[in-house]
Amino acid sequence: MDDRQSRDDESIDEALEETFPASDPPAHIAETGAHPAPASDGPAIRDNVAAHRLEIIIGDEIAFLDYRRTPTSFTLIHTEVPPALRGRHLGEALVRGALTMSRAAGLRTVVVCPFARAYLRRHPELLDSGPRP
Repeated sequence: MDDRQSRDDESIDEALEETFPASDPPAHIAETGAHPAPASDGPAIRDNVAAHRLEIIIGDEIAFLDYRRTPTSFTLIHTEVPPALRGRHLGEALVRGALTMSRAAGLRTVVVCPFARAYLRRHPELLDSGPRP
């Protein structure tokens, strides 16, 4: 990893640290404490609690974002979109849904997923869109 990549990653980590945990009150969902916000014009995102992932199901295909949730944090681990569903911005929708979930639950967001990191580098406004603690 070159020095610029390392500095970019550090700035994202710092921004995430500063932005999260959000001060929104927790959602009242019994299983997870949060639920992805319904997309008014985007695909439906489902929280598959048993598999620890957010999913978008279209036909027989599933795009997903694996996560790990603790009482204080929400870690974005891996995003995968099958070839048949690529080009529809589903990975981006999953990352935005995960950020919404994390904020709604008042959790600190940790981004491990390379796709999510790259997306947040291109859209730093998403790091600042949540309320500050």
